[in-house]
Amino acid sequence: MLIYKLGRRYMLRTSIAMRASQFAELPAPTGRVVFFGDSITEGGLWDEWFPQVRPVNRGIGGNTVDDLRARLDTAIDAPAAVFLLVGTNDLGLGQTPGQVAENLRGLVAEIRERAPHAPLFVQSVMPRRVKFAERIRELNSVVREIAAQGDAVYIDLWPALADVNGALRQEFTRDGLHLSGAGYAAWIEVLRPRIAALRLER
Repeated sequence: MLIYKLGRRYMLRTSIAMRASQFAELPAPTGRVVFFGDSITEGGLWDEWFPQVRPVNRGIGGNTVDDLRARLDTAIDAPAAVFLLVGTNDLGLGQTPGQVAENLRGLVAEIRERAPHAPLFVQSVMPRRVKFAERIRELNSVVREIAAQGDAVYIDLWPALADVNGALRQEFTRDGLHLSGAGYAAWIEVLRPRIAALRLER
């Protein structure tokens, strides 16, 4: 079992490094709608869900807030809009909601500095297994404030994805963390009016 776990960790680290190295070889997307986050963002087929806005996927599995801050140069450069989702891995690694919020505050400030006029959407941390529910709720209460302070729009994903106990709905996941197709479809319905309201240059 230990060898299996070590093998999975090695594969995850390799996958993260390989994806990040591709981004490092590509110019940061300008004039595009950027989805920026961790594995939940990475797993979204954004160009198929929202082909009308030509979105760019800058999600990397396993990423924390600090990881996103470290790769801003490859993600944010005069974007048309930014949809940010991050924080669940930080909690999973044992950070407190307060620690995650403090780091997120810095990330939002840096994105706003790099893209002062772009619409910025800060999404709530999604529900996962019920044991995380209280910490995620605590974090999201601060994420809402961080968005307001950063001249960003807060998007609350909790009503669309959480069950009555605060866990990710069973029909939306297979592992209690990542989204199934039905989970992405529910998320997309929350984002659809935000995307529709964007006034993008063609």
